[in-house]
Amino acid sequence: MTQNPIDLSLVIPCYNDGALLMDSLAEIHRVMDQTQYTYELIVIDDCSPDGSAATVRALAKQDNTIRCVCHETNVGRGGTVAEGFRAARGIFVGYLDIDLEVHCRYIPSMLAALEQGADGATAFRIYKFHYSPSIMYRGCLSIFYRKMVRFLLHLPFEDTETGFKFFKREKIIPLLDRCQSQGWFWDTEIMAWMHYSGFRVKEIPALFLRRWDKPSTVKPLQDSIQYLRELLRFRRRLNQAGKR
Repeated sequence: MTQNPIDLSLVIPCYNDGALLMDSLAEIHRVMDQTQYTYELIVIDDCSPDGSAATVRALAKQDNTIRCVCHETNVGRGGTVAEGFRAARGIFVGYLDIDLEVHCRYIPSMLAALEQGADGATAFRIYKFHYSPSIMYRGCLSIFYRKMVRFLLHLPFEDTETGFKFFKREKIIPLLDRCQSQGWFWDTEIMAWMHYSGFRVKEIPALFLRRWDKPSTVKPLQDSIQYLRELLRFRRRLNQAGKR
């Protein structure tokens, strides 16, 4: 028996986020339940060593809007999101980072943009800077990467790396197989393929608030070097395929 489609399938990749899950999912429910959209939450634990999988399974048993997947080996953020999109039942699909550094209150704005004709809608992060050397350092690296993406790939977007993206499912699914990265660079790839495929993507300004109650897994310099390597490889692949 075929299940009826729903409005939104929200994919929530999880890695060592067990401590955040209950509060963040409750906040997502609070926002979505104030709208008229029907929705499902696809929570995917990417082989977290902190025991997050048990929390995900327990929450799914208590809440029929939650579908859970628990990986036995680590896949990476990009591969995890793509898996969730393929499993989605929604007319619209999206994902966000469970720490809600970009708050889920922006979800209705993303869905409104899709309903008004956009094929994709993403958050353009507006940073609230603190005068901390580490925050300023990360901010400068992020700005540098954004400029390199625009320069090397000729993309019109301000922020390809945000972990807050929404799409019309019928438009995004055919593009998933074009993405080779299973990790963080997936964000840049999927935005590039949306642009090169002629789809309209709207960027919506959204406040980014750093969470100080959780350890960051970001290694700013190391990650930036890796991003740059993948960016250059992707550019070569595009040139060979005649996409630019």
